[in-house]
Amino acid sequence: MSRGLLTIILLIISNSFMCFAWYGQLKYKTANAINGWGIVVFILISWAIALLEYCFLVPANRIGFNEMGGPFNLVQLKIIQEVISISVFAIFTIVFFKTQTFNYNHLISFILIIAAVYFMFRSS
Repeated sequence: MSRGLLTIILLIISNSFMCFAWYGQLKYKTANAINGWGIVVFILISWAIALLEYCFLVPANRIGFNEMGGPFNLVQLKIIQEVISISVFAIFTIVFFKTQTFNYNHLISFILIIAAVYFMFRSS
């Protein structure tokens, strides 16, 4: 497997954990079992999930960074991460928060992010 593909796979896994750490607790706001939990409990649970996220993010960046033998420069890595982040968030929202909808302006925003990737990788 190429370093670029491995970087992207690790970033997808990483962002999946992070999306759940940030937004997962919002889904369970009405669950009776956790109604009495304070914010500190949710912060600690999110930190534990975020630790898993870092276990994939750090290797992804090290494997993908061109100064460590990877195919991407630092800015390219960040742009890729942002596109993956917004993609994972969109899927997460559709799957877990069925009451949330995407409108045309969300689609246009996503297309503009993809355009940013195109211009980032375009030769000068």
